[in-house]
Amino acid sequence: MPGPKVSVDSECPVSAYNEWDPLEEVIVGIVDGARFPPWHVEVGAPLSPQQRAVFRERAGQPFPAGEIAAARDELDQLVAILEGEGVTVRRPEPRDHSRSYGAPGWTSTGLYDAMPRDLLLVVGDDVIEAPMAWRSRHHAASAYRPLLKEYFRRGARWSSPPKPELSDELYVDGWTDQPEGEPFRSVITEFEPTFDAADFIRCGRDIFAQRSHVTNAMGIEWVRRHLGDAYQVHELELADDHPMHIDASVMPLAPGKLLIHPDRVPEVPKIFKDWEVRTAPRPVIPDGHPLYMTSKWINMNVLMIDEDRMLVEAQDEPMRRFAEDWGMTAIPCPFRSFNSFGGSFHCATVDVRRRGSLCSYF
Repeated sequence: MPGPKVSVDSECPVSAYNEWDPLEEVIVGIVDGARFPPWHVEVGAPLSPQQRAVFRERAGQPFPAGEIAAARDELDQLVAILEGEGVTVRRPEPRDHSRSYGAPGWTSTGLYDAMPRDLLLVVGDDVIEAPMAWRSRHHAASAYRPLLKEYFRRGARWSSPPKPELSDELYVDGWTDQPEGEPFRSVITEFEPTFDAADFIRCGRDIFAQRSHVTNAMGIEWVRRHLGDAYQVHELELADDHPMHIDASVMPLAPGKLLIHPDRVPEVPKIFKDWEVRTAPRPVIPDGHPLYMTSKWINMNVLMIDEDRMLVEAQDEPMRRFAEDWGMTAIPCPFRSFNSFGGSFHCATVDVRRRGSLCSYF
């Protein structure tokens, strides 16, 4: 006897092809219960020596309660701003990140549910779960599963690469930072496909990716084959000593407008030859402000509500002026406390629906 049918809406709730079409629905993360992950080689690879020391010392412990509360308040302000701009906002379900889980050969506890951009890649009507390389993020999508099930029932596609084993074979035994001037050497091998969704940015039919300490060549190739001939997946080589996520190095803001890191992009990729390219203003985050998992260049991690409206950190006056000089409206939102956890507006969100269609911009 056939089982019950899954109903499908006539209009799919998921549709996003780029970083700038008018935003209609978005998922915003939560920082509740955030914890430092157990120490393992892949955790330290993208971090500075000072950050590694903190992660070693606090491995498995909660992030400071006061910092969690401040970041939570900023996320709530972000939600209010987005809703005030006419955007529907969805949130994940809180989870207990102190619970242990594992697979043959390893165990771990969790990290947080603050950065949906890291783990969900939306291309058209397809929501792709990233096979993440950090053991502490092996079940990162769990908090978002109720939303994914809802979107699937309403007509969206829902894809996932093979679940990674995250066995010791994935990690480079005895990995250390490469000497200055040598080519990038990732902490992960090509044992199995892994990637973070935040190592991809979308420009319609062209999608740009980088290899990093969480994304390997197999992961990029999996995305390329999965998307098929309708898209071209380009791998960019950036001058980043500790690469992890492309959206603090290269950010397309609108058709023909590209924001780049002044040092990590020493040569603009030829495909952008007809675009106007500008370097990001120097960040103004104070030296004493805690940044556990990122550099001050997280100021580049902006979110476009549409081609004309950009969310910027409220205290980042240079970025506000930068947006306005480029003909955009800067919408300020306090987010410096959230920056401490390793992301900004782009990281803290994932587009569910942008009003637009699949186009080529090159």
